[in-house]
Amino acid sequence: MLNRRKLIASLAAVPALGFAVPAIAAPRQPGMQLASMRGSIDAMEFGVRPGAADDQSRAFERMLQSSSDTDTPVFLPAGLYVVSNLTLPPRVRLSGVPGASRIVYRGDGHLFLADRAERVELRGLVIDGGNRWLADHAQGLVDLRNVDRLTIDECEILGSARNGVALERTSGRIERSTISGAADAAIYAVESRGLAIDGNSIRDCANGGILVHRWQAADDGALISGNRIERIAARNGGTGQFGNGINIFRANGVIVSGNSVTDCAFSAIRANSASNLQVQGNTCLRSGETAIYAEFAFEGAVIAGNIVDGAANGISIVNSNEGGRMATCSGNIVRNLSVTGPYPADAPGFGVGISAEADTSVTGNVIEGAPRYGMSIGWGPFMRNVVATGNFVRGSGTGIAVSVVQGVGSAVLTDNIFDDTPNGAIVGHEWARAVTGDLALEGASGHSNLTVDRNRVTS
Repeated sequence: MLNRRKLIASLAAVPALGFAVPAIAAPRQPGMQLASMRGSIDAMEFGVRPGAADDQSRAFERMLQSSSDTDTPVFLPAGLYVVSNLTLPPRVRLSGVPGASRIVYRGDGHLFLADRAERVELRGLVIDGGNRWLADHAQGLVDLRNVDRLTIDECEILGSARNGVALERTSGRIERSTISGAADAAIYAVESRGLAIDGNSIRDCANGGILVHRWQAADDGALISGNRIERIAARNGGTGQFGNGINIFRANGVIVSGNSVTDCAFSAIRANSASNLQVQGNTCLRSGETAIYAEFAFEGAVIAGNIVDGAANGISIVNSNEGGRMATCSGNIVRNLSVTGPYPADAPGFGVGISAEADTSVTGNVIEGAPRYGMSIGWGPFMRNVVATGNFVRGSGTGIAVSVVQGVGSAVLTDNIFDDTPNGAIVGHEWARAVTGDLALEGASGHSNLTVDRNRVTS
């Protein structure tokens, strides 16, 4: 029978048989344990210590260089890391504890800068600019150029004195992150290569939310989806260059879908000279100027299934004089517009639900509370091949204002319903001046460019 004394004796004899009894390891700090579990570089081995009061920039840079040289990720335990002027090596995989691993910019130049990197991954980090001055060479708190594969995931980027994230000729993803308090835009991306901006929270930025630009018009293919954007100001003023939640400029093939964009000084979504654009399923609330814009030299825009509630103008597909043409505008809800905007408007003024000018189909939209016009079809001589059919306009000054200037192109206005349009359901205009009676009731005789048929006026 094996009693306690014999058991202890048998265990004591194990080393004599050539087996070692493992020693109990000294307990490690939680961050170090997690780093080991992840196979990451131990930041403390490089002298990078959470909560250290001194500047850790040199140790941080050595750590990142070793990570790049060995293709090994770096894990930052929870705590505060004060750094500045970090030039990132070709391969960076830097992660932390979301909300707790805090990189604070000390000032005096830039924070993160990379050029011609193969891969940059930033995950689970708080990156705090503290609103400190950035040098002229830094476009943003995180400034990345010519990066082949970028991932910014579950990060918080706060208090940049310029852009929060500035990208140039970069491909990759920015997702599930929060960017707030930027003195310019949250994200400024120029000459992107298949960039995806998905599921982020962007708020309280002084000049813009998400900007996707190109120096010359060309294919871009950015995907901007599922972001929540709110409280975007226009500190630099202007008439639409700043103060937009999402701004696309010269970037073709961009898809803007499923975003919630609220309280922007100008547009929720503004596309300038951007062809093959899709704007679908977005919610745009309380825009200071035009909620959704496709303007200037574009060819091809699909604007569908969006909600606009509160704006000066609803949806504008315009500037055919600059080459703006070819669009569909369908299934949108536009409501609660205002004649007051952020600057004195040119004629006809604010308060227009949907505007279209050339080679455009406007179908199946619901417009309510557009104090000037439910729809504006053409402007002066700038109208060609516009179809407006199957729309419902209610509680608007004029249902449809259509251009009848001599020599203007064709428009088909059929099967629309108008309710409570005291200035007329369909009225011909020469620029801002009404020059006909209600064509929905009287017919379009004398205006050979117009087909007006089967419209219903209920009051």
